[in-house]
Amino acid sequence: RELLPPWLVIVAGLTGIVLLCVSTKDVPVTPPRTKYGIVLDAGPSRTILFIYQWTTTKANKTGVIRECSSCLAQGPGVSTYSNFHQKVEKSLETCLNWAQTEIPAEQHSQTPLYLGATASTRQLNLTHPTLFDGLLAALKSSPFDFQGAQILSSADEEAFNWVAVNYVLENFFKYDWRGQLVPSGKETAGVLSVGGSSTWLTSKVEEENQAPKEGVRLQLYGGTHNVHTQHCPCHGTDQLRSRLLAMLIQ
Repeated sequence: RELLPPWLVIVAGLTGIVLLCVSTKDVPVTPPRTKYGIVLDAGPSRTILFIYQWTTTKANKTGVIRECSSCLAQGPGVSTYSNFHQKVEKSLETCLNWAQTEIPAEQHSQTPLYLGATASTRQLNLTHPTLFDGLLAALKSSPFDFQGAQILSSADEEAFNWVAVNYVLENFFKYDWRGQLVPSGKETAGVLSVGGSSTWLTSKVEEENQAPKEGVRLQLYGGTHNVHTQHCPCHGTDQLRSRLLAMLIQ
């Protein structure tokens, strides 16, 4: 082999000495700030407070969130307090106080708070407006940023269930070996929600131009999803229990 020229070795040595002598300083990298959000799921039998957190990281203009903790409110669902308006505020007090300890105090005023009412709770604002007003007053008095209450239709409720299931299954996106968010390339899954008196089947409509007959259109992670919901009455757990009991009697 040919030896390196002496002048090249000298230049390389001097460059190394200079680099060792130059003082270096680590540039601190500010971690992304964690944000929080609170959702109250007010169903017919119980109310659950969920705390979610996320950072500025997004996947195709859609946020990436995770559930960090939850709290089961005392007593039954808010719809059962039709004759006890004062108790509905008391039932949420424990969980709201608990949320204040879970979320840093300096972020309380910036933490959005939502209430989603489902099933029999949909009639609260019509049949028991005083009860519903008392519920909203309890949420408005909290230190969090109350964004309002939404009475979810059956189609909206099942669409949210569909999003949650496919989000957990990583059917929208996934993390690659570098820890970066990339499209998963997987098909979305259908969701079967079995209730007491009926069953709901929710799935994505494959045809791009076909609008859902009973459902919603969602824009998630860079794609459009037409989610169709089909209601199957008289196919719930009550009917299943009755049929099972009849078989056992026979």
